[in-house]
Amino acid sequence: MSAQETDVEPTSSAHARFPDSLSDLQEEGKNAINSPMSPALADVHPGDTLLEENEERTMIDPTSKEDPKFKELVKVLIDWINDVLVEERIIVKQLEEDLYDGQVLQKLLEKLADRKLNVAEVTQSEIGQKQKLQTVLEAVRDVLRPHGRALQWNVDSIHGKNLVAILHLLVSLAVHFRAPIRLPENVSVQVVVVRKREGLLHSSHITEELTTTTEMIMGRFERDAFDTLFDHAPDKLSVVKKSLITFVNKHLNKLNLEVTELETQFADGVYLVLLMGLLEDYFVPLHNFYLTPDSFDQKVHNVAFAFELMLDGGLKKPKARPEDVVNLDLKSTLRVLYNLFTKYKHLE
Repeated sequence: MSAQETDVEPTSSAHARFPDSLSDLQEEGKNAINSPMSPALADVHPGDTLLEENEERTMIDPTSKEDPKFKELVKVLIDWINDVLVEERIIVKQLEEDLYDGQVLQKLLEKLADRKLNVAEVTQSEIGQKQKLQTVLEAVRDVLRPHGRALQWNVDSIHGKNLVAILHLLVSLAVHFRAPIRLPENVSVQVVVVRKREGLLHSSHITEELTTTTEMIMGRFERDAFDTLFDHAPDKLSVVKKSLITFVNKHLNKLNLEVTELETQFADGVYLVLLMGLLEDYFVPLHNFYLTPDSFDQKVHNVAFAFELMLDGGLKKPKARPEDVVNLDLKSTLRVLYNLFTKYKHLE
């Protein structure tokens, strides 16, 4: 993280230390923002400069907001939220304005984690909003389990419509739940930090990293043939899918089951469990898995159980996580099925 700091000497120390009008406060803020370090920030909102002693505000440099990769990241996350919440009839248009009070975040987490939060549905007061936001963010921490790693958001930053904090939160949720989206890589923004010390405003610039590479974001292992296939030979993808569909149907047909869509029909883990029983020639007791799973956790249980059966059958531990398969990540599903195909392709 890089930073540069500028101390701002106002034309009148009396005004700087004891501003007696709104215009003085606005001018004080603009003097700091319009220092040589940040000429692009002349249009800062007056409210961003009304600081108490030692208070700090951050804002994204307008030039960073125009970066195509930053715009793509915002659009991808907005589209993802709207896809997840389509049944709730919620449409997010602007992250800062739509997420700050905790209402949308509550619905998003409830949908992703398949759990109900004990919070008021709608609250208008600032105190009520912050209390609700506190409950939602505590639930987020429980889900993410950061293990001592500092989270890059809190109640004040989210409620204060800090877009950088909101983006950090959404990226973390998307990564954890293996959202079926492609986050743009290596997205960074220039952030201006304004702090009031001894009546003077001081501004500094920092570079905030929002995403890294896909492999680092998703915690993946080394690249393999499927990474190459997706990135450089998508035309061959349909051939691979047809081969795998033929393979799985040769066995699932024995139970009068048939697969036509690899992306969706293995996502609840049921076909994976049954397929392992067919390949290894044993009956899987029905009490070991959910035959009709109706929650995210039950689907994850099924896929994880299928992975255990694969290990018992002598296969290596799958590269994918159970959550990857449940979240309709095609590459992860193909990896799992291809491992089965490689070992069992000669079975009749």
